[in-house]
Amino acid sequence: MEQLHLYNSLSRRKELFEPLNPPFVGLYLCGPTVYSDPHLGNARSAVNFDILYRYLLHLGYRVRYVRNITDVGHLEGDADEGEDKIGKKARLEQVEPMEIAQRYADRYLDMLDQLNVLRPSIVPRATGHIPEQIALVESILAAGYAYVAGGSVYFDVPKYARDYPYGALSGRTLDEMLAVTRELEGTTEKRHPADFALWKRAAPEHLMRWQSPWGEGFPGWHLECTVMSTKYLGNPFDVHGGGMDLKFPHHEAEMAQTNACCPPGAPTHQARYWLHNNMVTLNGAKMTKSLGNTLSTWEIYAGSSPLLTKAYSPMATRFFILQAHYRSTLDFTDAGLAAAEKGLGRLMGALAKLPTLTAGATSSLDVAAWERDLYGALNDDLNTAVALAELFKAAGWVHAVASGEESLDGEALAALHETYRVVLVDVLGLKPELDGQTHAQLDATLGLLVELRLEARKAKNWALSDRIRDELKAAGIQLNDGPQGTSWVVE
Repeated sequence: MEQLHLYNSLSRRKELFEPLNPPFVGLYLCGPTVYSDPHLGNARSAVNFDILYRYLLHLGYRVRYVRNITDVGHLEGDADEGEDKIGKKARLEQVEPMEIAQRYADRYLDMLDQLNVLRPSIVPRATGHIPEQIALVESILAAGYAYVAGGSVYFDVPKYARDYPYGALSGRTLDEMLAVTRELEGTTEKRHPADFALWKRAAPEHLMRWQSPWGEGFPGWHLECTVMSTKYLGNPFDVHGGGMDLKFPHHEAEMAQTNACCPPGAPTHQARYWLHNNMVTLNGAKMTKSLGNTLSTWEIYAGSSPLLTKAYSPMATRFFILQAHYRSTLDFTDAGLAAAEKGLGRLMGALAKLPTLTAGATSSLDVAAWERDLYGALNDDLNTAVALAELFKAAGWVHAVASGEESLDGEALAALHETYRVVLVDVLGLKPELDGQTHAQLDATLGLLVELRLEARKAKNWALSDRIRDELKAAGIQLNDGPQGTSWVVE
């Protein structure tokens, strides 16, 4: 593939990426509900869509990237009844709900900064768009696809489904939805079990509430993303992203709310491409706050979880996420993080060694074909797993050229250096964790050890020579002996 193709959940196939108004691209990602520390699953979604953002910028597009913060608070179980998650935490800690929202929004952004996730163009908050959400409810009511019941407003799913393809994104029919939709205690005011809340009347104990034409209440979960995405990106826009668990009901409801304000028979689908990343699992179960099986990135950095044998850095964590294609399940293991740490070290070692290579008269390696394969992986639905494999291939070339086993002429060496750096650092967002001075000190120290080993071999002191090699190997550093001398690489 020479052009970017993305898997569109709406069509269920890979499609050529063609923005509505090139070179401009509108990208929206559903952000977190901020009532507790973010976990590895939250990190995965942000990192995966950071790759899309970075790659679109690399391709020359002008991207407006919007990622929201939900600071209103979903009801427990993301249903239409129950207690507000932010309000519940605020009541437990005896603080204002917005203190909870601010604290964990800051924690979320701190986590992404450590993971080298680029800040979006706009980070809107649900509480900052209450008037727009009320206006959207009024528009849906005026179109006849909602009804008021007891101070709440519900979306009329059966009526909408007669005019629009409800279930187009999730692939579910209304009958199938009925089969898995259970009546919850206190929801008898709904006309139909599949109907969902656009606006909820606030119970006396509910802390977060706003005035509306229907009395004091708060917006339904799905409303905010419809409002904020279309406000800042237009209707329709290019790409809407989120976790696979949001496909239904959240994204299906978003699309329905948007279409309900359009002329019958002319749905926009809100976004042209719908992208969904898969889940992080732990012992085969989805990692989620509601199941209590989450692992925070701070636990990973500190090595404080019983699931870990040691601490791992933010870049090793980012590398771990990128080892799997974004639509594949990512199963958490300590061994997987350890492998990611070693892999990252190997790629960064090659990046540091590239400037020291000397060009030869001819090339024994096909850099142009490697570049095609590397970009082919990225253009094939952002296949970071294959892209990393191509970078490992190039890292092997770097050490082969350094040892004299292979050669690159000046043009090929320059191309390898530039493409390797751009994809590794700019597109994949992996950065050296050692500064230049520290890496130079490490290089000088290893150079001295290599020299001592060489002197030991000349003196036939095989015990010392083998000890230096074995101790370095145990520390994750492989020595490679070649015609031009000995080079080292982080395994």
